[in-house]
Amino acid sequence: MFMDVQTGGDVPRMKWGWHYLAWAGVPLVIGLALARYAGPDVPAAAAEAKAEAVVGSDWAHPLASPLGLFLLQLLVLLVVAKGAGALLKRLGQPAVIGEMAAGLMMGPLVLGSLLPGLHGALFPASSLGPLGMLSQLGVLMFLLVAGAELDLGGLRGRRRFAFTVSHAGIAVPFVLGVLLAIWLYPDHGPQGVGFTAFALFVGISLSITAFPVLLRILADRGITHTPLGQTAIACAALGDATAWCLLALIVAAAQATGWVPASLSLLCVVVFIALMLGVVKPWFSRQVIKPGSEGRWLLGMLLLSLASALVTEVLGIHALFGAFAAGVAVSSNTQLRALLIARVEPFAVTLLLPLFFAMTGLRMRADALQGSDLLLCAVLIAVATLGKLLGTWSAARSAGMDNHEAWKLGALMNTRGLMELIVLNLGYELGFLGDRLFAVLVIMALVTTAMTGPLLSAMERRRKA
Repeated sequence: MFMDVQTGGDVPRMKWGWHYLAWAGVPLVIGLALARYAGPDVPAAAAEAKAEAVVGSDWAHPLASPLGLFLLQLLVLLVVAKGAGALLKRLGQPAVIGEMAAGLMMGPLVLGSLLPGLHGALFPASSLGPLGMLSQLGVLMFLLVAGAELDLGGLRGRRRFAFTVSHAGIAVPFVLGVLLAIWLYPDHGPQGVGFTAFALFVGISLSITAFPVLLRILADRGITHTPLGQTAIACAALGDATAWCLLALIVAAAQATGWVPASLSLLCVVVFIALMLGVVKPWFSRQVIKPGSEGRWLLGMLLLSLASALVTEVLGIHALFGAFAAGVAVSSNTQLRALLIARVEPFAVTLLLPLFFAMTGLRMRADALQGSDLLLCAVLIAVATLGKLLGTWSAARSAGMDNHEAWKLGALMNTRGLMELIVLNLGYELGFLGDRLFAVLVIMALVTTAMTGPLLSAMERRRKA
């Protein structure tokens, strides 16, 4: 699913070292140049003002324009993200985990705390609007492709098993998250957000499985076409679709004021989903793409995605759901699905998604995490992991799956990754999450995704012992 930086096979040790020095060189040089003028100890506001004065000089005059600063930000973010992705891939992790971590490191929580002058000069608050809009477009395109890859029609023969296991893997962490919200709400419930909306969103935040990242992990380990891999894909695909429908209903109900608006919003969501699955999807499944018409079909799918996103935005459930629904509607046509994967995915994953990771990091405040939040972070990671493991394992065992394979399936379902970040950003935009809880949940998403590979390896070693 994700395009990784290609580093070759057997690379000599010295060449491998220079490879990463080259990746780090560009942002390092830019950072030193900016830090020379911003200063490492200057507060962010003062650094921004000082940077604006400095770029008035002849050599840096292009940075005074919004386009110049935007191009510089884009260059730095892409180099850092892809370099971190290549490094994490060398360490046995999917490259997307490095890109996610790099996005967080470029924000106020890390870079802003260590080098506030550099951060203020490179990412002044007034410049984040274009980055945010472009990152949202990237997420829309990504969800269009992710929805297209959810080939629910391919679950024949595994549908009952996948339905049972995936929904148990959602239900158990969801219930645990709602119970955990009773403890979290007094300190972390945003002002003006009721307990019900807060608890439901915490519950769904712990229930997500990242279908695209799961595909990458299965491919990296060479188990995509094994019975375990095919079962994991079926469970994640069905679970992803259910979780997004549930999230849409939660957002629609929470955004409405009163029972009548809430009922109307829920009805509109149900009608929209029914139209996409009952009318648009069957129509796409009957279409045959003739040679030479690929460009027109690609344009049509992009227009459908934007129109669906606009409809769901107007309905009050956010544009992301519309893009995902458009992808699901296309998924029944293998030609169109392959066209999206070949034409849209590389651009979205290579260029636009690193901006989304960066915006996630830039949304965090430098003081978002406190000392006591380390305990909260550990609790959330434990609850989220146990919920996925126990929910998936118990349902898989009851359906007749081998005990060892059931535990491995639970470990795979614990992958959250990018889909979790999208959900958390949605909750932060809608005001369901405060700064501290948002930061803690983002860290939880990174840790639970990164632990999938090591947890699988530990289970395999234990079975051989």
